[in-house]
Amino acid sequence: MDTQTLKNFVTLADTLHFTKASEQVFMAQPALSRQIKQLEQSIGAELFKRDKRNVSLTKAGAYFKQAAQQTLDQLNYAISRTKQIHNGEAGEIKIGYTHSIVQTILPGIIKEIRAQFPDVKTILREMNNNEQYRDLTEQKIDIGFATNPIVPENLKSKVFFEDVFVVVLPENHPLLKAKHFELSALASEPFILPHQVDGSDYVYIVESICLDAGFFPNVVHHTSSVSSALKLVEAGLGITIEPKGSMSGQNLAIRYIELNKISQKVQSTILWNENTENEHLPILQLVKKIINL
Repeated sequence: MDTQTLKNFVTLADTLHFTKASEQVFMAQPALSRQIKQLEQSIGAELFKRDKRNVSLTKAGAYFKQAAQQTLDQLNYAISRTKQIHNGEAGEIKIGYTHSIVQTILPGIIKEIRAQFPDVKTILREMNNNEQYRDLTEQKIDIGFATNPIVPENLKSKVFFEDVFVVVLPENHPLLKAKHFELSALASEPFILPHQVDGSDYVYIVESICLDAGFFPNVVHHTSSVSSALKLVEAGLGITIEPKGSMSGQNLAIRYIELNKISQKVQSTILWNENTENEHLPILQLVKKIINL
């Protein structure tokens, strides 16, 4: 018994006519008759009742028709699904991202992936840069979106957007009333930043911004969560420096000052590995198109 035999059986069960069935399956009628007889023998059940005028399904034949059709449908689905997975059109895509990315471009990217590849399951994880390097290397995620990353040599990357940093302050902070803002005015302010272990790339950038202004940041609270940092700022427990994109959609009692004059810029970067190009190339190409790469 093979898939072609099952297909021929289903065709005969549909037509209940050996001549018509043999024409549809491009097989001589005597050969089809022998094949069906061998099928019945291998199963150990009569599938058709035959006389000189009519062909009809037995009870066993009616059941086997349904079962054979389900088997063929499942096989066709498995073949189609396997081809889709091979072409990067199905399965799942795992994406890591930093906070500012989800506040800006990520929703649009996911919406477009959904539209172009409706069978692809999207798995999203908010991660710092170091976690993205690790999980891309270990193939636990397929694409990363990082902010100002120091990209390991084993990963591929491309900067796709530049923005400014902002100083985030409680809405009643005195510096918001100053006519001319100078970064050096932050020297005595308490800072809220990630710990070096959780966000070394970001911390290094903030430290460099502060050092260029003549001071080292006085960090009083550590948190790797941007949402938590902004809530702490709102509560008056300190200030922080964030990408401007992180402020999108915030409904907190906070304000920010853009740092337009500094040399450091927010560089939004896409990261991927060689495995992504092998298994998810169509999606990777779509994402690059969306972000104008």
